[in-house]
Amino acid sequence: MDVSVFTTAQFVIEIIGVVAFALSGVIEAARRRLDVVGVCAVAILTSFGGGTLRDVLLDRRPFFWVENHALLWLVVLMASAAILFMRGKHFEPTERAMQWPDAFGMGLFCASGTQIALGMDMPALVAVMMGMITAVFGGVLRDVVCNEIPRVFSDHRPYALCAFAGGWVLVMAYYVGLPQWTGLFLGAATATVLRVLAMTFDWKIPSWRT
Repeated sequence: MDVSVFTTAQFVIEIIGVVAFALSGVIEAARRRLDVVGVCAVAILTSFGGGTLRDVLLDRRPFFWVENHALLWLVVLMASAAILFMRGKHFEPTERAMQWPDAFGMGLFCASGTQIALGMDMPALVAVMMGMITAVFGGVLRDVVCNEIPRVFSDHRPYALCAFAGGWVLVMAYYVGLPQWTGLFLGAATATVLRVLAMTFDWKIPSWRT
C-alpha cells in the first residue's frame, strides 16, 4: 500500500466533503434569508462541526480544520460568492436542492471519520460511531442554528443509518486487507448511494404511532 496514495485520497475526500456540506449549509441559510455573517457561520458549522466533535472525542490535535486552515478560507469564500450568485440570479433554494450535496458530503465524511478512528486503533464499533458523528453532527448544528429540530432526529428517513452502514463497509474492507483508499471509496459510496435511494424511493424508518 502506497501511503502517499492513501493520504492524498483521504485529503481529497475531506476537501470534497467540506465543499458539499458547506453548500448544504449555504442553501439552508439562504432559505432563512440570513445575512453574510449568518451564511458563513452556518456553512462553517455544517462543514466542520462533525469533524470537530470527532476530534474532541478522540483527543486528536490539532483539529482537522486548524491543521488545514485553507479550508476555512474556502468555505468563507464559497459562502460569500454563493450569496452574490443567488441574489443575482434570483435563485430560490429549496429543501430538496440541499439534500443532494448533503447526501454526498455525508458519505464522504462517514468514510473519512471511520478511517481516522481505525488509524488510531479504535475498536470497530467505536470507529463506525466516529464516522457517523463526523457525517451527521454538522447537519445537526446547521439545523439547530437555523431554529429547526434536526432533520436527522425528526424526518424518519435513514440518514444516520446510511452513515452507519457505510462505516461498517469500510471496517470490513479494512479487516479483509483491502487498500485503505479502496475502503474509503467503498464506505463513502455505500453511505451516499443508500441516502440517494432513500430520497428517491422515500424510504422511512419506524415512527411513533399516534
